[in-house]
Amino acid sequence: MRFRAAIRNIYTFTKLTGSLLLLSKVVWIRFDNDQVRFTVIPERGSQVWAVLSIDSIFEDYSVTSNTPGNAINLQVSLTHLNRALRSAINATSASIRLTKKDGIPLLAITITTATFASLHRPPTLEGVNDLRLPSEAPNPTPTVETNQGNDDSISFQDQPPISMPSDRETTITQSVAVTVLAPQSVDSIHEPTCREPDVHILLPPLLQLKAISERFTKLALPSSNAAVADENHSTRLILSASPFGEFKIGVQTAACKIESKWQGLTNPELDPTQVEGGEEGVREHASTKQKNRTRDEAWSTVRVEGRDWGRVLGVGRLGGRVVACFCDDHALILYVYLENDESGADDSVLTYYITSYSQ
Repeated sequence: MRFRAAIRNIYTFTKLTGSLLLLSKVVWIRFDNDQVRFTVIPERGSQVWAVLSIDSIFEDYSVTSNTPGNAINLQVSLTHLNRALRSAINATSASIRLTKKDGIPLLAITITTATFASLHRPPTLEGVNDLRLPSEAPNPTPTVETNQGNDDSISFQDQPPISMPSDRETTITQSVAVTVLAPQSVDSIHEPTCREPDVHILLPPLLQLKAISERFTKLALPSSNAAVADENHSTRLILSASPFGEFKIGVQTAACKIESKWQGLTNPELDPTQVEGGEEGVREHASTKQKNRTRDEAWSTVRVEGRDWGRVLGVGRLGGRVVACFCDDHALILYVYLENDESGADDSVLTYYITSYSQ
C-alpha cells in the first residue's frame, strides 16, 4: 500500500480541510486511481461528500494498493491535518505521502521553504544532522533537516559579516497519524438518498449569506447576550426558494420575525442526459411541475439549525458556484462546484446534505 503526491494547490487543500473542520474533527479520505474523496459524517448536523479531481490539488500523483482501483481509505484528524497544511501556505513546494513509523501509519507532509539570509549571519549549531522538536502523537511532528558537519560535538560560532545576502532552503516534515480503514468497513457507507428536488437555485455569495444567517441566529437567541445564551438552544432558520429566481432566509420567534429576500437569481435547467428518462423525465420532474404553479404557491421551504447552517456556509471561503436543491419540508442539498484552473479538467464537487426540521 503506497501513496505519494506533490501538492500543487496548497491554498485549496488548506481551505477545504478548514471548512470541513467546522463540521467535524474527523474525515474519511479515499485515494484511488481516478479521484480523491473527503467524507464527513458527524453524529449530528450536515454530512459532506466531496469528490475532487486529482489535479485540483495534486500532481505527480501515485497510489497503489491490493484493492480495486488501488483505493486507500484513511481516517484522519482534521485538526492535525489542517494545522500541518497551514504551515505550508508560504512554502515553495510541498508533498504528501503515506508512511509508517514504529508501526503507526502516518501522512507525512514535507514542506520546503526559502529563507532569506541577512547581511550578518546569526550563530549556528554545528554537528546537528537531525533536530527534532518534541511533540506527542498524533500531533504533527516538525522535522528540520540540516547538514552542517559530522562532528558529534555541538558548538556555537559567530560567523563574520558577509557582503551579499543569499537564499537558503529549509525542509520541514509534519507527520499526521492516521487509521487505515479496511475496505469491508466502508463498503456499507453510502450517500444519503433524497427524493427529487422541487427547486434548483444558484445561491448568492455564501460569505454574504453567512453574515446574515449568523445575525439572524443571534437575534433569535433567548438571551439578549448571545455569548451567554444556552448552548443547547436550537435556533431554526427558515430557507425558501422558488423557480422564479427568488430566495429567502428568515427566523420567526414569539418575540420577532425577520426576513431577507433575494431576487433575480438563476434557476439552473435540468440536463436531459443526466435525468432518468431523458426529455420525458425532465417534463415529469418535480421541479418542472413546480414551475407551473403560481408565484405564491411555488415556494419550497426547509428549516435548518442556525449554528449548523452557519458552519456549512464556511465553505464559501473556497469560492465557486453553489447550487441549492430544495426538497420541500424534507432536505436541502448543496452542490459546491470548485473552480479548476485547467480547461477540460474534471469538476470538483462538494455535496452537503442538510436535513429539514418539521414545522
